[in-house]
Amino acid sequence: MAAVDGGEKYQDWLAKINQVCGQFAARPLDGDFHGEIDTSYAGSLKLSTVTSRNVNLYRTRQEISRGNDAWFYTVFQLSGQASIEQDDRQVKLETGDMTLIDASRPCSILWQQTSRQVSLLLPRQLLENQLRGSAISVATRLDKSLPMVQLSQRLLHESMSSPSLSASESEAAVDAIVCLLRPMLHQQDVQPSRREKQFSRIMALIDDAIQEEHLRPEWLAGETGMSVRSLYRLFADKGLVVAQYIKNRRLDLCARALQCAHDDEKLAGIGYRWGFSDHSHFSTAFKQRFGMSPGEYRKRGR
Repeated sequence: MAAVDGGEKYQDWLAKINQVCGQFAARPLDGDFHGEIDTSYAGSLKLSTVTSRNVNLYRTRQEISRGNDAWFYTVFQLSGQASIEQDDRQVKLETGDMTLIDASRPCSILWQQTSRQVSLLLPRQLLENQLRGSAISVATRLDKSLPMVQLSQRLLHESMSSPSLSASESEAAVDAIVCLLRPMLHQQDVQPSRREKQFSRIMALIDDAIQEEHLRPEWLAGETGMSVRSLYRLFADKGLVVAQYIKNRRLDLCARALQCAHDDEKLAGIGYRWGFSDHSHFSTAFKQRFGMSPGEYRKRGR
C-alpha cells in the first residue's frame, strides 16, 4: 500500500494511481491532503482501493490519449463521500452507493473529506455486449438501498476476500456483477415511478431502524401508510421476502461487526445490538446464512 500524509507532496500517490488505474491528473485542495491506494488482482478482477482527502483527481482528453480506454470504472463507495462528474452530470456518492465511469471520456473525482472507495475495472466489450448496444448511464448514483447494488457489493467483497480464485472463477464473478448491474445501467431520463420511490423509502427505513426490535413488516407498513399485503407484494416484485430481507441485512451487519470485534466481546451482545434478542436464534440463523457459527466466523477473521 502506498500512502502520503499531511504536508507531503502527493506526486508519489498520483504516480501510483497512474500505474494502477490509468492516466490521471490531480490538484490538491485547501486543507490537509491524504492519499492511499491498495491494489489487488484475482484473475479477471482488477481492483484498487483508494483512500483520499482534499484532492481532485481528473482525466482530460490529454490523459485519455496517453492511456487505455477499453474499460469502465465501477466505483463502490465504502466510506465518506465523493463527488464525480462526467458528461455534464454530477453525482455525490454516500457510503454504500455505486456509480460507473467511462474511461474513454473526461471525468472528475473530488474528495473533500476522507473518502474510501473500491474501483473495479470492467472490460468495455463485456459491458457493451451485455447491454446490447444501449447507451450506458455514467455518473449516475446507484443507491445503496437497491437490492442489486447490495448483491453486487456482497459479491465484490466475497471475491476480494478470496485471492485464490481461479481465472474462470474470477471471470464468472465479473460476469455476475455486470448481470446484476445491467438493469440499472441503461441510460434513461425517466423519473422513478411512485412504487420505486416507495420502495427506496422503505429500504431507507429498514436501515435506519435495523437495530430496533420493533422493526417488523407490520411496523414498516404502518410507517409508510400501506397494508402489510401491499408491502409483501412490493418486495415480491423485486424477488424478495421482506422479513427474510430484514433478517439477512441484520446478519450481514453482524458479520461485519464480528470481523473487528475483540475476543472478549460477547457474541450475544453483538447479535442483540443488531436486533437479535434471542442468542440461540441468532446463532442458528447466522450458521444457516454463513455456514458457520458466529464464534467460528470471528476466529476466521483473525
